[in-house]
Amino acid sequence: MAKSSDEIVHDPSGGIDRLIEIMARLRDPNAGCPWDVEQSFATIAPYTIEEAYEVADAIEREAWDELKGELGDLLFQSVFHARMAEEAGLFTFHDVARQMSDKMVARHPHVFGDQSGIDSAAAQTENWEAVKAAERAGKAQHGALDGVAVGLPALLRAYKLQKRAARVGFDWPDIAQVLDKVVEEAHEIVEARATASHDELTEEIGDLLFVLANFARHLGVEPEAALRQANAKFIRRFAAVEAGLAARGQRPEDSTLAEMDALWDAAKAAEKACAKAG
Repeated sequence: MAKSSDEIVHDPSGGIDRLIEIMARLRDPNAGCPWDVEQSFATIAPYTIEEAYEVADAIEREAWDELKGELGDLLFQSVFHARMAEEAGLFTFHDVARQMSDKMVARHPHVFGDQSGIDSAAAQTENWEAVKAAERAGKAQHGALDGVAVGLPALLRAYKLQKRAARVGFDWPDIAQVLDKVVEEAHEIVEARATASHDELTEEIGDLLFVLANFARHLGVEPEAALRQANAKFIRRFAAVEAGLAARGQRPEDSTLAEMDALWDAAKAAEKACAKAG
């Protein structure tokens, strides 16, 4: 006999079916949660992006106990979107899971089929891109840059756009040329800053960031990951500055730049010494 809704919701071993049922109950227009009922794809999308970043943050910090919860939050976002889609007659969560399963099987014929010759990560990457190119063609995405999501963080999107362009030969052949372009764009900002309008300066800054992302790509560095690490380093070192000031009974706003710089340099030196010792 099929379980009732209440039995599914309160079954600890219910798995994904339990989560889907919980979402359906939350979205019930009569007995659900008013906040959940009022949401739309557009209002939920920012939460989806935020949850993805929280997953990345937990991994970055190696906070494995937190990762389980963060992955659950991200999964819930998928269930939420799928529920709204089902209500609109578009698709269900099971359709989402089936399409992803079909895609993974199709993109890994060396695992699930009889294709041979893919015995390294590099070979798999090349095959993966060929399959994705065929999929884009099937969706009438004929441009080399079609399908790079607009909603990606700008730095990550720049990196992906440049990778796509490089695949069809639109790329600097020598990393020295990219570095020359970095220097050129930096000089243009220096020259323009006194007379340029805000919009012109915005464009120049964008050009510099774009070419820096390209320079990172040529070095084999993902710029988004590099910037996340730089952010984490800044937070860590500034926390050391605040701790050093607190030990003196001071706060940053009550201190001089010279005092804070000295504590920053000390934190930097301590990190380097620790890294060398390790």
